[in-house]
Amino acid sequence: MPFFFCRMNPPRADFAHTMTDSERALMGQHASYITALQEKGAVLLFGRVDDPKGRWGLGVLECADEVEARKITTDDPVIRSGQGFSYDVAPMLEARLRNAP
Repeated sequence: MPFFFCRMNPPRADFAHTMTDSERALMGQHASYITALQEKGAVLLFGRVDDPKGRWGLGVLECADEVEARKITTDDPVIRSGQGFSYDVAPMLEARLRNAP
């Protein structure tokens, strides 16, 4: 199955340092959503990136096609919240996984 690079963009560059209690709760819902998808095998990895321009979220999905990858991102609670989050989704032209130890 193909892999997709996903970048979750927060609503502002300083989000990680200025999030409100309600935004923190929303991020908890996001983490639960992504963790459940990881347990089902759709999310290969995810985590926060400490970019000097502002932190953002990275995910690598393994999906049947781009339609499925975009459905995963649009169903994310942060996107459904309408609070200014967005995703960039790009198919990976090549992906090589290391062998498990």
